[in-house]
Amino acid sequence: MRARLIAIGERMPSWVAEGFAEYRKRLSHDLPLELIELKPGARGKSRDDARAMHDEGASILAALPRDTHVVALDGRGKTWSSEELAEQLARWRMAGRDLAFLIGGPDGHSPDVLARADQKWSLGPLTLPHMLVRLVLAEQLYRATTLLAGHPYHRA
Repeated sequence: MRARLIAIGERMPSWVAEGFAEYRKRLSHDLPLELIELKPGARGKSRDDARAMHDEGASILAALPRDTHVVALDGRGKTWSSEELAEQLARWRMAGRDLAFLIGGPDGHSPDVLARADQKWSLGPLTLPHMLVRLVLAEQLYRATTLLAGHPYHRA
């Protein structure tokens, strides 16, 4: 099973990129993680934010491989503890499909993206910068793989 992180936004700050790269390396054997960065929709005085969100959604949907289990990161989604995420990961592995985790733009996901998602996951009630969400997601996926492997990384 492979995982993709499809995210609106380019050029992570160096400290986020370094952290993401570290967890990506740690995941390389148990859950290879590919990052696909997509250009944000145009925003500004002459552009409608709803149009930008629609354009971002179309880009995300175009980047999705076929027969992929899609998890949209969304503030209205279900929250999972680290242990619950590990249980989800075990179920996803049993299903035998690749995974795609989606991070939308500044206004969230378009309705089309949310309709395509098999699951919606919330990292909690905090509002996080989308670049930081990439790092948190990679760390939590690594934590889930170590929980399943009985590795002592997770100390609850």
